[in-house]
Amino acid sequence: MAAPPTRIFDRGLIRRRQARALAQSEGVQGDQGADFLLRYAIDDICERRGAVKRDFTSIIDLGTPSPALAERLSAAAGAGFVARVAPLVRTLGGARLLSVVGDEEYVPLATARFDLAVSALALHYANDLPGALVQIRHALKPDGLFLGCLLGGRSLNELRTALAAAETEICGGVSPRVAPFADVRDLGGLLQRAGFALPVADSEPLSVRYADMFGLMADLRAMGASNALEARRRAPPPRALFARAAQIYAERFADPDGRVRATFELIFISGWAPHESQQKPLAPGSAKMRLADALRTRPDNPDEA
Repeated sequence: MAAPPTRIFDRGLIRRRQARALAQSEGVQGDQGADFLLRYAIDDICERRGAVKRDFTSIIDLGTPSPALAERLSAAAGAGFVARVAPLVRTLGGARLLSVVGDEEYVPLATARFDLAVSALALHYANDLPGALVQIRHALKPDGLFLGCLLGGRSLNELRTALAAAETEICGGVSPRVAPFADVRDLGGLLQRAGFALPVADSEPLSVRYADMFGLMADLRAMGASNALEARRRAPPPRALFARAAQIYAERFADPDGRVRATFELIFISGWAPHESQQKPLAPGSAKMRLADALRTRPDNPDEA
């Protein structure tokens, strides 16, 4: 029997923090809320879905923290039945929408049930990301499409650096405080291992500016995205730690006007459930022209011209 996956994240704590963040964000509209990353990811996923010129009659949203993505997909032209599986459920409008309490790590779905699966800013908290991707692929019909967005490994590098330097200076060591998210190359490989055809992973770094490090940390709390690592230190940190970290952050990552930068790396992934109609790579040795001939700009021997 396979060993259970290593517990990197305290998912119960994540759910509690996201529930608190969602309750606090209700009534906050426009660009004033701290959900700017989620809104950006949802916009991009909807744009990518719109670029695929076909109708999707059964759609599943896995773990997206708000119902906004499911609602937009349901409202799109040609959309069929839409379901949402997430730890936090809010009532969705429309007869074609179904919202179910569940965990994106353990997808309670029938095999080959949906022709489109989406997930925005949820799967980077999975303790078993390869297993979650395999379950998503099994839930798709042949030639079904998966579109997802996760935080990547370059996210919050500035915060990670400042906290590590301050903690080393004050405590003589470092405790885990910023999550170790996946690299874009790793995600491409994970899609292949999960059995997706035509896998694609691309990275989009976003730089957000704040008055100081504490403004960034306030946004992370408002997103429900503060430290939820299983290996985090439980004891309260020294009072001087975050003040010193803020000084280091400003010294190393401030712009000329004094505001500091924070990097969020969004990784967009996509893949198709295999189907015989999809393009296949050529078999080794089947090429009809040598690479050297294709790259030759002039003949080596003038007599061959």
